Amino acid sequence: MHFEGTVTIQASRQQVWDFLTNPEEVSQCAPGLESMEIISPDEKFRAVAAIGLGNIKARFTTDVEWVTLDPPNMAKMKAHGTAPGSAVDVISEMTLNQITAEQTELLWAADITVLGTIASLASRMMGSTTQKLTGQFFNCVKNKIEA
Repeated sequence: MHFEGTVTIQASRQQVWDFLTNPEEVSQCAPGLESMEIISPDEKFRAVAAIGLGNIKARFTTDVEWVTLDPPNMAKMKAHGTAPGSAVDVISEMTLNQITAEQTELLWAADITVLGTIASLASRMMGSTTQKLTGQFFNCVKNKIEA
């Protein structure tokens, strides 16, 4: 599945970058997050999150790794998560464009592959659920940065 979007945030590009590349900050906005552990600063972290697709629920343990960091312009990350009988792989990229001194455009894209039980049982709901969770995440990010 491929998802992408644009979010305009009333803050400098550096402020947006600092928030989005800090696992402790950005994890505050991750839906269903139960825990987050930094494995290697500025390189890798692990998150545990419970995700529900209708009446199907799964707890994923996900390792997230920065592939490219080009401050404060662009970042790319990859993630691999597992839950009993299922796995998820994500490649995500963000680009930050300064519109004005206090306004930044965030362009993001994510390619998500889900395998196993979740993929077969909840395939019809994954697209809409992912869009809903993504919307919640970026609304939270925008609100926290602009606060």
